[in-house]
Amino acid sequence: MSFLLPLYPWTKSLHVISMVAWMAGMLYLPRLFVYHCEVPRGSAASERFKVMELRLFKLIMNPAMIATWLFGATLALTPGVVDWHAGWWHVKLASVILMSGVHGALSARRRAFLEDRNTKPQRYFRILNEVPTVLMIVIVIMVIVKPF
Repeated sequence: MSFLLPLYPWTKSLHVISMVAWMAGMLYLPRLFVYHCEVPRGSAASERFKVMELRLFKLIMNPAMIATWLFGATLALTPGVVDWHAGWWHVKLASVILMSGVHGALSARRRAFLEDRNTKPQRYFRILNEVPTVLMIVIVIMVIVKPF
C-alpha cells in the first residue's frame, strides 16, 4: 500500500472536506424536521420541506457519507497513518459507526415525513440534533489529540 503515501495530503484533504459536508447535513436535517413539525400535513409548506429534505439527504448527505468512509478507509490503509496498537482509532471508528447509524435514523424519519406519518415531536428532533455534534467532538478529539 506504499503507493498511497504520495496521495496522503490529497486523501486527508478530501476526507476532511467530505466529513464537513456530511456534518453540515447531519446538523441541518434535524433542524428542518423541527420546522416541518410546525406545519400542517399536506400543506404547501410541508411539501416544500419534503423537497428540501430529499435534496439535502440524497444530493449532499449520502454522497458525503460515502466519500467520508471511502477516504477514511484509504487513510487507514496508508502506511504509517494509524498506529494500530493505539486505542484512539477504536473510539473514532465506533463513533463514525454510530454517526452512520444516526444517518440511517434520519433517513427513516425523512421517509416518515415524506409519507405524512411522522409521530415524533419537535423536542425529539431538537435532542437528536445534538447527537451528531457530540459524536463529531469525540471524533475530532480522537484524531487530533489521540488521548490513548
